Amino acid sequence: MFSSSLICLCFVASNYGFAMFIRKIIVGHIVVLLYVDDMIVIGDDEVGIVDLKQQLHSLFEMKDLGYLRYFLGIEVAYSSEGYILSQSKYISDVISRAGLTDDRIMDSPIELNHRLSSTDGELLSDVTRYREVVGSLVYLTITRPDITYVVHVVSQFASTPRTTHWTAVLCILRFLRGTMHHGLLLSSTSDLVLIGNSDADWVGDLTDRKSTTGYCIFLGNSLVAWKSKKQSVVSRSFAEEEYRAMATTATELIWFRRLLEELGFPQLSATPMFCDIQSAIQIAKNRVFHECMKHIEIDCHFVRHHYLQGSLTLPHVFSTSQLADVFTKSHTTPRFHHLISKLMLLAPS
Repeated sequence: MFSSSLICLCFVASNYGFAMFIRKIIVGHIVVLLYVDDMIVIGDDEVGIVDLKQQLHSLFEMKDLGYLRYFLGIEVAYSSEGYILSQSKYISDVISRAGLTDDRIMDSPIELNHRLSSTDGELLSDVTRYREVVGSLVYLTITRPDITYVVHVVSQFASTPRTTHWTAVLCILRFLRGTMHHGLLLSSTSDLVLIGNSDADWVGDLTDRKSTTGYCIFLGNSLVAWKSKKQSVVSRSFAEEEYRAMATTATELIWFRRLLEELGFPQLSATPMFCDIQSAIQIAKNRVFHECMKHIEIDCHFVRHHYLQGSLTLPHVFSTSQLADVFTKSHTTPRFHHLISKLMLLAPS
């Protein structure tokens, strides 16, 4: 078994990364990442990496493809600025699969103040194509945070898609056509300090009145995690929906802190999690349970626990500067492009 062979070579299975193995010795670190029969080997122990390859070759039938250029549909490029992740070929394939024959290009992936519902428009005759294209777009969000929110929206109608939903999907594809070669930069000059941004859009869904949680997490100036997801319950106030979003973001931040510590890069100070609702921040800081907050589940107070423990700080940020806002709602084209420019998503030079 491959994992047992790695353990025999002094690797340790990660507690926080699925199918990740780490070897830390005096001369350097090596990290092995597995996905089925594909593998990435990274680290600063160059001699150890060469030895590892030779040892694995003696145990398994393997092919060394050299420096990482392409992995699971993700293209990896190198520059003096760092690593650039993109999926241009994948985007081209998705557009072809969707049967998009015109040459129109959109400036943003969704219309401002969109109002998609489960009843507007005619039922699609080909639901399979809708599901295949939307599923492909979900995978594309690995390197394209700019479409995360709108893909979250159109995914909600996969069971019974209608013509209005397909129109929204085509809008995403036309936006991608014009930004096909954009890539996510992981900066080589970035420090290793975590920063979180948490946001929510109160009752953003007109059908069930649930709010949308959005967050983005940076390691220095490199975007490393982001999400747009509908909350599981209806919130009764701005403070409550923002507090629930903070709990989701805090969970991800604590996981990242533990993973970085395991890799040998502990966070030496509390991680800031920026929020734009002062009342939600005060709920997290205040030990007293106010009358209006008694109904909130205990797990939401995860934020307070880690604030008091010193793992997190809760600085306030004005809504106009909240980067996670792009993961909770649609925006004007200038506002959308301003937010995306802060996420290190680069156009080809």
